[in-house]
Amino acid sequence: MDFAQIASFSLVALLLVVSPGPNGVLIAKTVPTSGRAAGFANVAGFLVAFYIHGALSILGLSVILMQSAQAFLLVKIIGALYLIWIGVKALLSAWQGDNTTRSTVPTKPKRSLSKAFVEGFLTNALNPKVSMFYMAAFPQFIPVEEGAMMNALLLVSIHSLMNMIWFASLVILFSRLVATVRSGWFQRVFKGITGAIFIGFGVKLATLKAN
Repeated sequence: MDFAQIASFSLVALLLVVSPGPNGVLIAKTVPTSGRAAGFANVAGFLVAFYIHGALSILGLSVILMQSAQAFLLVKIIGALYLIWIGVKALLSAWQGDNTTRSTVPTKPKRSLSKAFVEGFLTNALNPKVSMFYMAAFPQFIPVEEGAMMNALLLVSIHSLMNMIWFASLVILFSRLVATVRSGWFQRVFKGITGAIFIGFGVKLATLKAN
């Protein structure tokens, strides 16, 4: 695999990473309420899920997922329900409100690091679109040769590194805006918006068809 192929994949992957999606929404939801460390835990969950999707694609198990209507439907519905569940929780929290004010600083994160990690992991692990991306990308950018598996691992690593840099930057950005986003009115409005977006992503995933 030459530099041109790596550069082409990197461009496609970069456009996918920076496009709006549930990962960015989750970061924006986590950092203001639970802090920078929880946001980085989200990112760690993203990366583990990407490598699992990549490993499944390299081993060919994702082909089974894409070719089996029942398997694809199961993963798709579970992922959609998970995103909708996150959205409903955010909407309920926005509706109920809280006593948070601008000057309030929580004594401890509302979301543990392990929970933030699991949320980041499940948001990606239950999304078959990640497998679809790898299965579509690998045949186009990886030549059929003896080192194909290592080349596939390299592309997964490039995609994961881009995600880490992009979403870590978002974590830092939101953490610096924390004084504003912790105000009570902002939290209610923001939770309402993010809840609606998560539900929208869930509905979109539920209607996704395997190509």
